[in-house]
Amino acid sequence: MGRRHHPFRSIHLMVILIAVAVCPSHILNATPGKQAAIVDLGGVPVDPFQSARGRVTVLVFVRTDCPISNRYAPTIQRLSMRYADKASFWLVYPARNESAEMIRKHEQEFGYKLPVARDLQHVLVKQSHAAITPEAAVFDAKRHLIYHGRIDDLYEDFGRARRAPTTNELEDAIQAALDGKAPALDAVPAVGCYISDLE
Repeated sequence: MGRRHHPFRSIHLMVILIAVAVCPSHILNATPGKQAAIVDLGGVPVDPFQSARGRVTVLVFVRTDCPISNRYAPTIQRLSMRYADKASFWLVYPARNESAEMIRKHEQEFGYKLPVARDLQHVLVKQSHAAITPEAAVFDAKRHLIYHGRIDDLYEDFGRARRAPTTNELEDAIQAALDGKAPALDAVPAVGCYISDLE
């Protein structure tokens, strides 16, 4: 005689499967007593891609102490406002030695109004192939990385800047993503400060 199928066991399994399907990956991967890999300034886990809700995602890697990164603050804010309804912009702070208080002070000093992610384990750094601040990464609506690199060509080299940029790689990549196309360039080296303790 075969074993009887218990109905409550099937219901229990169904509940688990539903929980796995709807639960964000950063919660499923969380380990008790261990800090999450990507958090906001309050230490709460965040997922820039999930919050984009199917829109283009733009990650801009910055540091509080990088002069080139800081000089780009007006450009970053201008682009984020221009594409506010079409793209999800995030400031990503990859330096592990920058506290939440340091970042809050940095935001106030430069007038940033963007959501912030602290990339404590360089998860976003690796996904974006980022090595410099400032550096941008553009992901299309399907979360595919279509561009990473400099914002524009304002800086020819460290300490050598033009009066005004002659190219606008980040904006071109955003527009390409919105049009469902590949940008003319998918990667351009950035000029700035190296992300410390890059693994």
